[in-house]
Amino acid sequence: MTALADQPVIGTERFDLRPLRRSDAGLMELYTSDPRVARNTTSIPHPLPPGSTTAFIDRACTPERAEDVWAMDATKSGGAELMGLISLTRMDRDQSEVAYWVAPAFWNTGLASEAVAALLRANPQGSRTFFACVFQDNPASARVLTHCGFDYLGDAEAFSVARAAKVATWTYSRKAD
Repeated sequence: MTALADQPVIGTERFDLRPLRRSDAGLMELYTSDPRVARNTTSIPHPLPPGSTTAFIDRACTPERAEDVWAMDATKSGGAELMGLISLTRMDRDQSEVAYWVAPAFWNTGLASEAVAALLRANPQGSRTFFACVFQDNPASARVLTHCGFDYLGDAEAFSVARAAKVATWTYSRKAD
């Protein structure tokens, strides 16, 4: 698989984390149209407006991006081409924010934990500290973070586009290895 010049493919035993490509639009739209996925993110609207998936892929592939996005792709092991996304957003002082979503068909399979762990090991942005936040009504995502060595920092709020409301969050951090 090829990668954006500054965004590597990161391998795990079961799947690869690879940069997005235009051919991902169909499965991304299918999965992010599911209200269960959208409601667990800050940025995915529900219902999903036409063209939003293509616009997201275009932003993820531009050299000027602040966020690196990888597809969870299991084709190397005979699995699905796209099972979810994981991203790192650059922050100041060598810090990055981790975010991810997994399609419901792959929930409770350890996929998110494996993807987060692989991304942290690879540390493609050379971060010293990672942050992440999850909605308090999504304890499964909180377990992913604690399983991957994140420590709880505190409570906050974040706006969810799908919910059209502020939602209570738990914030976590982790030092790079």
